Amino acid sequence: MQEQEVEILQLIEKNANMEPSKIAKLMNITEDEVRQLLRGLEEKKAILGYSTLIDWAKVIQQEEVTAMVDVKVQPARGVGFDKVAERIYRFPEVKAVYLMSGAYDLSVSVEGKTMMEIGRFISEKLSALDSVLSTTTHFILKRYKHDGIILEDDDDNDKRMVVSP
Repeated sequence: MQEQEVEILQLIEKNANMEPSKIAKLMNITEDEVRQLLRGLEEKKAILGYSTLIDWAKVIQQEEVTAMVDVKVQPARGVGFDKVAERIYRFPEVKAVYLMSGAYDLSVSVEGKTMMEIGRFISEKLSALDSVLSTTTHFILKRYKHDGIILEDDDDNDKRMVVSP
């Protein structure tokens, strides 16, 4: 991969909404070159999509529940964990699947409208898979930082009492 391609990926990873004109200025190339690089990266599947990070806690009516599910599985002979992971990530409730080291095999991010909805998904769909041996569910109560972005309001109002000798 070219140095310019890596540079452009680093820029848009932080801000997918960055205008090609700004990228061109930062990289000291033309806008046409930026568009050509972006098109090439999309064709190579290095860029899989562009997304917006939304703090849904600020939009009370739209707030969803997220759970991280630790999954212990029986890997399939010859294909390891890949086929099991593929079966799991095809469920629409599943937002991410990661192969992990440690006490469990897969970490699965699941979203739903309520805790009960997620519970039903885990008991009726995820745990029902033949290769799934066990699950442990952790519900996310509050997000502080996501994808490198701090979600808390940056107040300078430190509410701690000052303690002096």
